[in-house]
Amino acid sequence: MKVTIVENELYLAQSISTKLIEYDFEVDQYSSAKDAMKSNSDIYLISTNLPSQNFLPLISKFKDKIIILMVSYINNNTVGEPLKHGAKDYIVKPFMMEELLRKIGHYNEFKRLQKQNKFYQDYIDNLFVEIQYKQATNKLPQSLTVYTNYQRATDKMALDMNKTRKCPLVFISLDDEEWRDELSSLDHNATAYITCLEKLKKLDRDELYRLLNGKKFILTSTNDSVKTPYESILVESKNKLYDQNDILTIDEYVQHMVKNFQYKFPDTELSKKLGISRKSLWEKRKKYDLFKKK
Repeated sequence: MKVTIVENELYLAQSISTKLIEYDFEVDQYSSAKDAMKSNSDIYLISTNLPSQNFLPLISKFKDKIIILMVSYINNNTVGEPLKHGAKDYIVKPFMMEELLRKIGHYNEFKRLQKQNKFYQDYIDNLFVEIQYKQATNKLPQSLTVYTNYQRATDKMALDMNKTRKCPLVFISLDDEEWRDELSSLDHNATAYITCLEKLKKLDRDELYRLLNGKKFILTSTNDSVKTPYESILVESKNKLYDQNDILTIDEYVQHMVKNFQYKFPDTELSKKLGISRKSLWEKRKKYDLFKKK
């Protein structure tokens, strides 16, 4: 990783640079904020006591990078305003190099997790893009039972609710033998997303309800005959896709295959793979409105 040091005290800048190079960082040094504007680094260490210099434009320009302020004293000019413009943290001079390295490591890991989280979020959004449901998630209660004809529809709903509520979401499958321990240790700020209610026997369900007392949860079941003492809603998805836990009808299977493979194969080959005629394929397209978009 590359570090830009903006410091007019040459001895201090050189001392920091030497230590960072020992830890395999690539380092650039500048004595003025204006000169540092042309730099391109992952991390910026900026002194806030540069004489007669305005370093705020530098911070604003690189606010998406890791910016750590090196300050001699703390006030609004040295810390408050720079943090508002995009600096991530500060360290007071004189400081131990180990403390600076700890801060760099912390924010570097934070940025890595941000990128990883964005990848997962984009992937999940793409995974659920064709799944729809009618409920408004911001109007649902903190604790409820959800009956569904398609588990992935409630998966999407739970994730959408989590975006609205901005609280930790903890997945618990009642098919897992550890579900009691997971529920017992659930943080009071978290919401439990609980699946496979239909697999529990009555005695186990009674124990589940006891453990859920005072907790926030979304309890799901694919069997609406399993009644619970909580408020419930029904989530149905008409554009049901293939789920490995489901047994599809022939029509559902054909719909899924046509929808997912019609752009990969010409109709002649697709109908052959499905074991139907091209005329039958055309009839199914018409019936389910699965015509190709040009």
